[in-house]
Amino acid sequence: MDLIIEYGVFLLKVITIVTAIFLPILMIINSSKGKSVSEKGYLQIKNLSEQFKNMGSTLKGSQLDPKSYKKFTKDLQKKKKNEKKNPTKDQQSIYVLNFHGDIQASEVDKLKHEINAILVSETKCKEVVLKVESGGGSAYAYGLCAAELKRLIDNKIKLTVCIDKVAASGGYLMSCVATKIVAAPWALVGSIGVIAQMPNIHKLLKKNLVDFEMHTAGEFKRTLTVFGENTEEGRSKFKSELEDLHLIFKDFVKENRPEIDTNIVATGEVWQGEKALNVGLIDEIGTSDDYLVKLSKKFKLFEIEYVEKKNLSERFAFAAEIFINKTVLKIYDSLNKSRFIS
Repeated sequence: MDLIIEYGVFLLKVITIVTAIFLPILMIINSSKGKSVSEKGYLQIKNLSEQFKNMGSTLKGSQLDPKSYKKFTKDLQKKKKNEKKNPTKDQQSIYVLNFHGDIQASEVDKLKHEINAILVSETKCKEVVLKVESGGGSAYAYGLCAAELKRLIDNKIKLTVCIDKVAASGGYLMSCVATKIVAAPWALVGSIGVIAQMPNIHKLLKKNLVDFEMHTAGEFKRTLTVFGENTEEGRSKFKSELEDLHLIFKDFVKENRPEIDTNIVATGEVWQGEKALNVGLIDEIGTSDDYLVKLSKKFKLFEIEYVEKKNLSERFAFAAEIFINKTVLKIYDSLNKSRFIS
């Protein structure tokens, strides 16, 4: 037990030193992100149909005897040559996108570029499948995500959203515009509500004889404050604004999914599996891979991702961020395991 404690202390020292070295660098780079707009990005395209076929062929071939395997590989090569010589004409494509959300919906710019590429291309797009994973965040940021996805619907392109883990609050706000929503049995969906919270240290400042002044023009320019004394009028106005935002959220969900009874689902709760299906939050239960494998048998599937080129300092910051995250996770995992050791 003493050894585990010493190991934990050592890891904490390491993370402290690493943080002290890399945190200032990360802060400098993050502060400069808004100052320069880089459009030097590119699209990464992965043929998912071929990937699924190759995986299936590899698994099948591994179970054959040497003679059968030789015949199998010859037939496979012959089939590929025939497909190249006689490609399937007018076969429609399906594009697969990924969205990993955070509080600020930071990937909205990436999503915008991917949608732009689809809309300006002259390929026959049958459907767009978006894999969403987000616990929500800024209502305004996720409202922009929804607006970007709406462009596909406006251009008569079917949009299917697949949820494997979670699409709650803002994550569901952007998902509800889809033509179809598919969610895994344990995926969390819904959370149609609004939350806002902030600390107030006015009493602490007053106790330590620290004065704080704030001047505004307009009665409700600032409703709640961290440092000043909050009033009942300010609290009431702030809550009223939250209620208005919640009403807009409910109306938006109702507009895109008319069959939903918002009085039942718009309580801030999350729903799973059959319950989510019964209240109309989703259209089908299943994983994204299951949905994509089925589509790959009929259509060409391409996963596209917009990647912005990083300069040397950004690459260094990214590597440092990954290192810090992994170190923190290791410490947490070690401390968590030590609870079960006597």
